[in-house]
Amino acid sequence: MADYKMPDINCVIIAGNLIKDPTFRKTTSDVPVANFTIASNRKFKDSSGRIKEDVCFIGIVAWYKLAESCKENLHKGSAVLVEGELQSRSFSNEDGTVRSWVEIKARRIQFLNRRDHLSESDVHAHVDTVEDDEAHHPHAEDDHDHVRFTYQNIILNKP
Repeated sequence: MADYKMPDINCVIIAGNLIKDPTFRKTTSDVPVANFTIASNRKFKDSSGRIKEDVCFIGIVAWYKLAESCKENLHKGSAVLVEGELQSRSFSNEDGTVRSWVEIKARRIQFLNRRDHLSESDVHAHVDTVEDDEAHHPHAEDDHDHVRFTYQNIILNKP
């Protein structure tokens, strides 16, 4: 049988709303980390034609300047579009039970809520995009001094 090489692709894009305020901390190396969970809704028709809604809860982790921007901009109910990659983590409880989960390590987050100071007549959409371009984020205790970071404010006026 021929050997096939699978492509190294790990990319996720998802939109949703925060189910509670994010948590923030700094590692022992003083690296900022933000964790939050979003609810992403999917509407569909069941076999009888009724519209149903399915909710998926997804954990998100953001590092460095991306984490700091989340701290400044996000709260319970905030609408976000997250682009990142899946990562799995696990740990053992005191009783030896291994707990594991999958979350999204964010590379880019768009804050989708309208700003209060912008009037409805002037703004079609207001999106703050924060992007963290580092190729691989460290584990919680690793320390990296240089991270490329860009910040954009995009305001689209009504036609």
